[in-house]
Amino acid sequence: MNGYIKKWPMIVLIAAGVLFTLFVIIKYTQFAFTELPPAMTKAEEPHRGSIIDRTGDKVLAYSSTYYNFGITPQAIKNVEKFARIIAPEIGENENTVLSHIKANASRSFVYIKKKINDDTYNSLRSLCRSNGFLGAVNFEKVHGRVYPENTLASQLIGFVGNDGNGLAGIEYSMQDYLSPTNTDGELINSEKKIYLTIDANLQYELEKVASEAMEKTQAANIMLIAAEAKTGEILSYVSLPSANLNEYSYSTEEEKKNRPVTDSYEPGSVFKIFTVASFLDTGAITKDDIFMCDGIYEKRTNTGERIRITCLDHHGWETARDALKYSCNDALAQMSDKIESEVFLNKLRAFGFGSKTGIELPGETSGLVRNTSDRLWSARSKPTIAIGQEITVSAIQMVQAATAIANGGVPVKLTFIKKIVDRDGNEEYTHYPELKQRVLKESTANYVLSCMETVAQTGTGIRAKIGDVSIGVKTGTAQMADPVNGGYSSTDFLSNCIAVFPVEDPKIILYIVIQKAQGETYAGRIVAPVINQAANVIIDNLGMSRKNAASLAHSGVIEIAGDTPIEIKNKVPNFKGMAKRQILPLMNRTDINIKVNGDGWVKDQQPPAGTPLSENMEIELYLE
Repeated sequence: MNGYIKKWPMIVLIAAGVLFTLFVIIKYTQFAFTELPPAMTKAEEPHRGSIIDRTGDKVLAYSSTYYNFGITPQAIKNVEKFARIIAPEIGENENTVLSHIKANASRSFVYIKKKINDDTYNSLRSLCRSNGFLGAVNFEKVHGRVYPENTLASQLIGFVGNDGNGLAGIEYSMQDYLSPTNTDGELINSEKKIYLTIDANLQYELEKVASEAMEKTQAANIMLIAAEAKTGEILSYVSLPSANLNEYSYSTEEEKKNRPVTDSYEPGSVFKIFTVASFLDTGAITKDDIFMCDGIYEKRTNTGERIRITCLDHHGWETARDALKYSCNDALAQMSDKIESEVFLNKLRAFGFGSKTGIELPGETSGLVRNTSDRLWSARSKPTIAIGQEITVSAIQMVQAATAIANGGVPVKLTFIKKIVDRDGNEEYTHYPELKQRVLKESTANYVLSCMETVAQTGTGIRAKIGDVSIGVKTGTAQMADPVNGGYSSTDFLSNCIAVFPVEDPKIILYIVIQKAQGETYAGRIVAPVINQAANVIIDNLGMSRKNAASLAHSGVIEIAGDTPIEIKNKVPNFKGMAKRQILPLMNRTDINIKVNGDGWVKDQQPPAGTPLSENMEIELYLE
């Protein structure tokens, strides 16, 4: 050591170096023999369950991937060129896009189009790359909901908001199944499939029938419900006008309104079947009692109150059957004199009027059945309720009540849910008929049903008569309330008709309501023919037997055509919507590699349809 380098500082420095080296060696050894923690993975977006029709052939709602297309305005040098090239690709007007960009020129980011699909995303990205716009655009990947059938049963299916929560219909009421949460309240994946009771093909056909009737009558709206009488399963649920679920934000309030469960109204003469059933079942009248209709029911009470109810005709002497056949107000009002008000009201409540049915839809109304203690109750109330006024009901309540008549006096609870299936195909829930407490004696129910058949054969509902299938109906026309001036409107009418068929073994309950028809409003003329048309569609769709159906000899051998083979030539085909069984034969091909993820139907694919095919290309399909 010379005088420049001191001895002890050097010793300290060397010692520190040795200690640091030993520390590094020890730590390295620890890391070498310690198991590495799992790599961080990006949290998967919550996956919402699917909604399917009763047959399993039609997916009515499923989750998919979308892209929000946005730009940085200052990064686009030629805005006019950008608008001219991009607008046709996203289905927008060139001037609209240009105006939108210029109006937001000072912003750092602006959306041009939201929720574009995979095909548009790929073509748009390619277009932006070839025109030098790629640096100025942004594609934001988001998860959204697809409704393949657009407006079909839209109020029933409902809608999902941008936050992934159901906002209406089954999407709302079955949120806990479709998109469950963990203990922290965070949305988690759901592989469940909810099978509705509706038949998508039947729904489509009946929506056509309803749409044609609405156009013909120039009505403001129409409701149609078809349900299985013995199980309570609703096969079709129509409310027009309806919203396009894929463009829900652009729909009007009238299109979004779920009338069959949310709207209550005075049903008019249709209600008389429940009135007569109540009178007969309590012993207030018998089926042999007769009443004289002279065209008007008049009565003055001890307090001086005068009651006056007019009838459409002078029907003469009538039994209960005749009164329903001709829809006689006079006879029904006279019958009401023979029953105590509370007894009558309790019987109506037993049918379910004045209470929610508990159907799986939000916003259900209870309707209104007055109490005798109500401020508005008067001596006129009982005979008026007997003919379907001073009482409000919903369409779903009317169908629920009709199940009692169709099932020999025992109502059955209505439902929209056929079954719920987990990711492995196990049924978590299966619907079985839920019978309610008996409302009528079997003899009463059968008699009222036979009266309804008389209405269809020779009464006000003759236009609903089918001919080769027995049907019982009851029509009704009621003035609608005037929300502006109070009282009843002189121009707005509600026309409705309920049907049960076949009468000898009731299988279907069909109920149709037409509101604010223009011109003819009498239900026997405008709704009964629609009942006929809709009933025929249901009978043919369900394969119900007809009395005059031709009988053919058959060998017993049925040939079922297989699925059309998928042809893959120069480009990748569009697999979306295809069933797994259609794809399986492609697994044997040696020139391409097909990778299948999941079960059910194809909801997404990579690469997208239209991509040029190459040797040994891998095509990945995502099924649900």
